Amino acid sequence: MAEEWNPKIIAIICNWCSYAGADLAGGARMQYPPDIRTVRVMCTGRIDPLFIMKAFQDGADGVLISGCHFGDCHYLEGNYKAAKRMFLVKNILKNIGFDDKRIRMTFVSASEGAKWAGVVEDVVKTVKELGPSPLKQFEK
Repeated sequence: MAEEWNPKIIAIICNWCSYAGADLAGGARMQYPPDIRTVRVMCTGRIDPLFIMKAFQDGADGVLISGCHFGDCHYLEGNYKAAKRMFLVKNILKNIGFDDKRIRMTFVSASEGAKWAGVVEDVVKTVKELGPSPLKQFEK
């Protein structure tokens, strides 16, 4: 019997809101898929588009960016900058043949543990439907 494929998803998340929301979900023992590997940054405004491209190059099947809600950024405009960059990255990915559903940006506050669990479930479901990254065919 074939083993079920589980996606490798990298979540780059804001320290102040989304990381705290993820921590709340874990502390409350909310159930969600374990397919996400988190990278904590101080602000989503710090995320360089090359971080995302590197994640795909290194074998990620999907990337989730999550930060503070608009108007709540601890660094005032970091989430706006990140949203603009995400638009750019999605367009680049589409132009090279990636389905832009492999990358998602969400906004989860520190008090939204249940929302975090829902976001993770939805991202994992979407990436599972898309299957392995198209770059997997070029792996050694």
